[in-house]
Amino acid sequence: MEIFPAIDLLDSKAVRLTKGDIASTKVYGEACDFAKYFEDCGAKWIHIVDLNGAFEGSPKNLNTIERILRDTSLKIQIGGGIRNEEYIKRYKESGATRIILGSAALKDPFWAKDMASKYSIAISIDSRDSKVATSGWLENNDISALDFAGQFYNSDVEAIICTDIGRDGLLSGINVDLTCNIAKCSGIFTIASGGFSCAKELESLQYYSEISGLIIGKAFYEKKLDFKKLKFTF
Repeated sequence: MEIFPAIDLLDSKAVRLTKGDIASTKVYGEACDFAKYFEDCGAKWIHIVDLNGAFEGSPKNLNTIERILRDTSLKIQIGGGIRNEEYIKRYKESGATRIILGSAALKDPFWAKDMASKYSIAISIDSRDSKVATSGWLENNDISALDFAGQFYNSDVEAIICTDIGRDGLLSGINVDLTCNIAKCSGIFTIASGGFSCAKELESLQYYSEISGLIIGKAFYEKKLDFKKLKFTF
C-alpha cells in the first residue's frame, strides 16, 4: 500500500473541508511548507487538489503547485479543474507525475481513456450515496460509482481514486466496501480516500489486497498520527 499525504489548495493555502462544503473550510498554513515536511518524513508521493480549480472549472493555483514541484523531489498527483489537454500538458511540463481527471472523465470517458494512452492519468471517482458527484462535489449525477469504474476496465488509466464524500473530513473511517468494489470493477490500482481516521485503521487496511493506496489528509492535520513514525509504503 502506498501512502499519499494530501494537500487541498484553496487560495494557495493548505485547507481541509468537511464533506466538500466550502463553508467548513479550515486553513492550516502554507502548502509548500507541508510539502517539504512530508518529504522530510519520508513520503515519496503527495496528493494535491486545487479546490479553486474544482469549483471554477479550470486550474487556479498553478504557481503554488509549480513551486512545490520546484522545491521538492516528491512525485505529485494533481487534480482539480483539469478539463482539457492543455492543462494536462502544463502540469506534465512542470514535473507532475500523475494527472487526476474527474468531471471531464465523467463527461467524456473516451477522451479520458485517450489521455491515459498519452499521459499518466488517474480517474477520481467521488461517490455520494453510491452516485458520482462532480464539479467540486457540487453536482450530483445519475451514474453509479461502480458503473463509472467499470468503464475504465482494461484501459491505460494508472489509478482510480475512490472517495466516499459522506465520510470525507469526518475521521470516521474509509469506506472499505466501496473501495474494494471499485477496485474489482475497474481492475486498476485503487487508492482509498475520505474519512481515514488513525494509525489503528491503517493497520487494518493493510489486509485488503484490493486497496493499493491510501490518501491521508485531515488525520494528519488534526494530529491523529505521527508522520515522522509512518512508513509510506507497506
